[in-house]
Amino acid sequence: MSQPPKAPSILELYPEETREAADLLKQAVPHMVRHDIPPNPMHYALWYAYSKGADPDLNRRLDKITQDFDSFPPDAAAKLFREHIIRGELDEARAGQQQVITLVDDIESDVEHSVSGNLNYQSSLNLGLAALQEPVIEDLPSVLSDLQQSTQEMQAQQEKFLYRLRAAQSEIQHLRSQLERAHVAATVDSLTNVFNRHAFTRLLEQALSTDTQGLALIILDIDHFKQFNDQYGHPLGDRVLQHVGQLLRDRLPPRGIAARYGGEEFCVILRDCPDLNSAHAFAEQLRLKVQALRVKVRTTDKLLDSITASFGLALAHPEDTFESLLTRADDALYQAKRNGRNQIHPTPKEPVLSA
Repeated sequence: MSQPPKAPSILELYPEETREAADLLKQAVPHMVRHDIPPNPMHYALWYAYSKGADPDLNRRLDKITQDFDSFPPDAAAKLFREHIIRGELDEARAGQQQVITLVDDIESDVEHSVSGNLNYQSSLNLGLAALQEPVIEDLPSVLSDLQQSTQEMQAQQEKFLYRLRAAQSEIQHLRSQLERAHVAATVDSLTNVFNRHAFTRLLEQALSTDTQGLALIILDIDHFKQFNDQYGHPLGDRVLQHVGQLLRDRLPPRGIAARYGGEEFCVILRDCPDLNSAHAFAEQLRLKVQALRVKVRTTDKLLDSITASFGLALAHPEDTFESLLTRADDALYQAKRNGRNQIHPTPKEPVLSA
């Protein structure tokens, strides 16, 4: 089955580095303020694309809407978002759905032909066997010829069906791989290979809705990361983020979840954590591992500055929401930074017990 041409993904359409993306956002925000456009993710995406200028049709449509209306219509924003920002993802989803429909239709047709062929063969076989039971068979060669022909036709039909079935299995595997890739793209941060912010939000909300017993949240932020990027450049900064992501994946306990929350900030969800002391001990292992990271210039093998991170901890309470737990952990992280960085701080009113 031929595959439809693949539309570019959002990441392929907008592959900017952090500095370029920040410049585009700085251009987008004044447009939004000028036209009194609410600051939500959909509007940010539209005006980011407007500032990029890679889609002239989108820019023309946005200009016309801002000229024709006193306020930006939400339905118009949603329509433009579907047609210009996520059109590749929508097209791929529709194409995959149509492939499944066509595949099922083909299999159904092949099964019908196979069943029909089986019935015809059974009828032909019954007639032949009945004829062979007659005392005198005047046309024995003809009866045997009919049986042979029916058998050959049945064999050819079964071989064709098996071929189609194998092709269908191959197509199903291809579709499954497409779905897996789409799932990974939607949930995993492409640079660090830990969960992205959207997936983290969903997973933490799910954890809070089931059982908060033994649930802990750790937020870690790489210290002075902006200065590192400014001094050594974004490629080396990306390598630092990749090393930290790898470290989190390697050190996660069973049922633990690691995510990149944004920029140089990561989150870890711990389950089966009996108390804050246990969360603190795990965070201390991560802190020492991060501190032990060494980044070198590949061409010269020159050793650069060491990396450190600050940590904030919070244990979940039964009444916690996503926002309340995240806020407590973030407040603790802020306190760790105020106290000098490269350290761990628990949520206020949740001190770590001394041994």
